Amino acid sequence: MSVEGVDLDDLKRRMQGALSVLKTEFAGLRTGRASSSMMDPITVDAYGQSMPINQVATVSVPEPRMLAVQVWDKSMVSAVEKAIRESNLGLNPVVDGMLLRLPIPELNQERRQELIKVAHKYAEQAKVAIRHVRRDGMDAAKKAEKDGDISQDDSRVASDEVQKLTDQMIAEVDGMLEKKEQEISQV
Repeated sequence: MSVEGVDLDDLKRRMQGALSVLKTEFAGLRTGRASSSMMDPITVDAYGQSMPINQVATVSVPEPRMLAVQVWDKSMVSAVEKAIRESNLGLNPVVDGMLLRLPIPELNQERRQELIKVAHKYAEQAKVAIRHVRRDGMDAAKKAEKDGDISQDDSRVASDEVQKLTDQMIAEVDGMLEKKEQEISQV
């Protein structure tokens, strides 16, 4: 859909990109249960560059409170262990040859509060990204009006549509944050 002077489909696509990044970041926040997606945000310094952990190892969930990371290259075991320790997920890998076992400890109240703060930070970053897209849409409407491509009324309609889309996306972010907070708080 396109309102005079503004491509709403493009704006919506860009805003949904921010939502998908948020979903990925939320998947990496642990909730007391083992999930292979917890390892997604971790990058390993491998072969002179930074690589996602799933490109140097296989992550599996053998038990509800345990993750197993099977490293493919023996020389990468210490780098993977270091990346996991520095990931701020509160995990302590137990090295067993080329296999790293990651017991998932019970979340205490203090750790839950920390994770909720991290979730809020991720949500705020998504909102900022969405607002940047809104600004681009508003600027496009103003430019089209200034160039004489659209009337002042059409510019106002375009701005209202961009704002409506922004409000909808911000509400989605808030809903995702609320759901993640409940998940983290659940004992």
